[in-house]
Amino acid sequence: MIYHLLYPLSDQFGALNVFRYITFRSVYAMMTALVLSILIGPIFIAWLHRLKFGQYIKECGPNHQAKAGTPTMGGLLFGACLLVSVLLWGDLSNVYLWLTIMVFTGFGLIGLADDYLKVVRRHNDGLTPWTKFLGQGIVALGAVSVLVLQPGYSTELMLPFLKMVRPDLAWAYVLFAMLVMVGSSNGVNLTDGLDGLAIGPAVVATACFAIFVYVAGNVNMAGYLQVMYVPGVGEVSVFCGAMIGAGLGFLWFNAYPAQVFMGDVGSLSIGGTLGFIAVLCKQELLLVVVGGLFVIETLSVILQVGYFKVSGGKRFFRMAPLHHHFELKGIPESKIIIRFWILSVLLAVMALGTLKLR
Repeated sequence: MIYHLLYPLSDQFGALNVFRYITFRSVYAMMTALVLSILIGPIFIAWLHRLKFGQYIKECGPNHQAKAGTPTMGGLLFGACLLVSVLLWGDLSNVYLWLTIMVFTGFGLIGLADDYLKVVRRHNDGLTPWTKFLGQGIVALGAVSVLVLQPGYSTELMLPFLKMVRPDLAWAYVLFAMLVMVGSSNGVNLTDGLDGLAIGPAVVATACFAIFVYVAGNVNMAGYLQVMYVPGVGEVSVFCGAMIGAGLGFLWFNAYPAQVFMGDVGSLSIGGTLGFIAVLCKQELLLVVVGGLFVIETLSVILQVGYFKVSGGKRFFRMAPLHHHFELKGIPESKIIIRFWILSVLLAVMALGTLKLR
């Protein structure tokens, strides 16, 4: 809204021309979401306390019973601050921006339904896994179907390090992109098991993809770095900026010891949106590196379940996801969190390095 109100006046007031720059609006979207989160956070957490929307802690696994009753569904705070910031600073005529908003909201609503059943209705299992997958698939299918119809968007797949190899998946690309989004959503969800463990790496991954999506939307940079040019997609950098700010603001309250938990409404929406942004900037395969921590956590669960079945009840890890394995080995929670953050930063730097190694 600020963009649409002030930029048209740039002919009369030259200083307002700054609103045309995506980088300027991305930075202020980040600052707006961050300040809103910190200001509204205490009020929101107190409201969750009054509603008694406390987290249920399972008896099995590491002893987290001291965290029982900590307010959850904090993803609502994250989402509200993010969306307000995007609507203030974004170019609302940009189709890619609206598709990203749609994905974030759609995945968030699925998570909200799951949290509602677990927290409000006291149905500890929430939505069934297949119901979640179905909802995520529908949202992803809708977004990707619209995306591939946009002029200038290609169904070719970019392969890291192989700049001249770009296989065209045609309509199979829709299924591939859906898999990327659903997998990313559930990867973040599985990682969200310790205070600040998911939101920290999510902020790092978002910052990384903010660079990728800006480069993909800039014809000169895309040509120089030999990445696929997607006209108009650079505007999604404003969304990334708001997501970074909202994430840092949420981490203010979610850092160990957490005052509020994210809930599925936050983790599913963040993961699904990261997957969609990777699809937007044609860096789908690189998501495996940028979000490598989420991939490792997901693989640990798959390996644990698979090994349990084929070995007749034996366990590969003490507990999955992987962060619980380290907890049961006696490593302090705060140390696990910091080490996982460090790993996420290293993976993001490695991914950014591929911009020149093509």
